[in-house]
Amino acid sequence: MSSTSTLPALAAAVDKLRDPRTIRARCAAIHREVAAGRSSWFTLAGDDRLNAAAERVVRVTRERYPTLEIPYHSRWRHFEAGGIDRSCELSHGLARFDAAEQARSRIDLAMVSVLLDAGAGAAWKFVETESGATFARSEGLAVASLRAFERGVFSSDPARPLQVDGRALAAIDASALAHVFQVSAGNPLVGLEGRAAVLRRLGAALIARPQTFGTAARPGFLFDLLTRNGGRHEVAAASILRALLDHCSSIWLTANRLGDEPLGDVWPHTAAREHGRADAADLSAGWVPFHKLSQWLAYSLFEPFEWAGVKVIERDALTALPEYRNGGLLLDTGVVVPRDPGSLRTTWRAGDPPIVEWRALTVALIDDLAVRVRAALQRTAAEMPLACVLEGGTWAAGRALAQELRGGLPPLDIESDGTVF
Repeated sequence: MSSTSTLPALAAAVDKLRDPRTIRARCAAIHREVAAGRSSWFTLAGDDRLNAAAERVVRVTRERYPTLEIPYHSRWRHFEAGGIDRSCELSHGLARFDAAEQARSRIDLAMVSVLLDAGAGAAWKFVETESGATFARSEGLAVASLRAFERGVFSSDPARPLQVDGRALAAIDASALAHVFQVSAGNPLVGLEGRAAVLRRLGAALIARPQTFGTAARPGFLFDLLTRNGGRHEVAAASILRALLDHCSSIWLTANRLGDEPLGDVWPHTAAREHGRADAADLSAGWVPFHKLSQWLAYSLFEPFEWAGVKVIERDALTALPEYRNGGLLLDTGVVVPRDPGSLRTTWRAGDPPIVEWRALTVALIDDLAVRVRAALQRTAAEMPLACVLEGGTWAAGRALAQELRGGLPPLDIESDGTVF
């Protein structure tokens, strides 16, 4: 087959791997392999374990949100760390702008903050000058990035600090981020160089696409793209994710590619194919997409769109986020059982087969767990979309279990470059 004739097949494969339906289908295929006992790494416990995990999530959800008015699992929750409504503070600064510009600014902030939200490591802390409070992990990364955003660290225009643009991001280096995150020998942050590299690559992607991100090269112009310059008043969740993947996939540092197209958080697995068989015409067969940070960002953009009067529809097209907390919940409650318990003490890489398999099981099983949680709370999927189950929820329960069992450390040790975990 000539290189020219493979181009449509490559484009179709990339298209398929950016579709959240493929995430679920490939994860379901891996789940079936494990359930059938064909995994070298994991087995699955019976329904009693999944029911117990659901009961724990229900308890945590009721404790955190007694009225069951549960917001989305998004970066905006982390901006509320310590009970401080920093997004309200930001709204005061944005009040002089119209709704579209406020949405652009919030998308700008969410984009850089989420991309900086890979695992921080157990030793890192951030002391917020404004409150004097100390935060760690995701909350610390969120607060630090918000305060840097307010200071104009990510803007090249001193007159417009509350924005992010390609020119400013292209100049970001590890030393600049070290200052933002108060990094020192005694306060190390995992993946600092990787985070800086991702922001620089984002800057390059923004500058390279003026038709999407404008001459100012701002992530916030996704609002104009997806609303057709304000003419549409609803947007599908999958369309948000697809826009992020289509226009920003060049930022990822992973070497995973089809042809010349970077895939990002997409990994090989022998069971990652539909119908349990190979299809020679499908170049995506054998790859399982997760797009964890991109989905986390998509969830974090629901509110900026909705605050601007744009309804987000088909919210459950996106999946659970396959990371330490949701996946840790399943390991720590015994739903997913390692064949070799010693494997939990091994240091893995993101593309290693057991990590890919564990993440796929997380996506598949959290969907099942969500059905049980909603039933126990007497809520429909429309009333309690997956983003709210995660917030209520699975992520918080996973974190609480990690704190009880290991002082907050995740159940698996995975090398991080700051772009996947």
